[in-house]
Amino acid sequence: MTDQATAAESGTPDISGKPTSASRTTLSHIMTHNDTNLLGTVHGGVIMKLVDDAAGAVAGRHSGGPAVTASMDEMVFLEPVRVGDLVHVKAQVNWTGRSSMEIGVRVLAERWNESTPATHVGSAYLVFAAVDADGKPRRVPPVLPETDRDRRRYQEAEIRRTHRLARRREIRELRERRAAEGYED
Repeated sequence: MTDQATAAESGTPDISGKPTSASRTTLSHIMTHNDTNLLGTVHGGVIMKLVDDAAGAVAGRHSGGPAVTASMDEMVFLEPVRVGDLVHVKAQVNWTGRSSMEIGVRVLAERWNESTPATHVGSAYLVFAAVDADGKPRRVPPVLPETDRDRRRYQEAEIRRTHRLARRREIRELRERRAAEGYED
């Protein structure tokens, strides 16, 4: 049975896919003293907010409407960010499910007054869920990888999703076993 036939039987119309480039975006922000921690470098939370903002824009663009952060699988900080750094947060859809999307984010920093290449300072993977006006999940278009890099990111996202679901299942089963044994959490 084709996907269109399955969609027709379930009462949901088939959604045309969108290429990766259709929603890819870059958010840039210059870091100031307001963004720093006690060590004089930029707070990780400030970078995480920029990551979430860029990923949210990509998720909304790809899904054609509201999308909410469901999880952040991983946030890796590779180098510190300093006051005066111009930070570029590049985000794109790596993978899509029925109503969820994995957004990959790459964080780069460069000195605002130098013409040296930007440094890769962090990476993150977030999962967003598309929602309707009532906050209920809604379908998203499939992402159509365009390049070999996009296809690699799609495959890696599927691996992360498998691990995420397995981890969630194992934790639920452990909690159920502990509850059956009389443990209170």
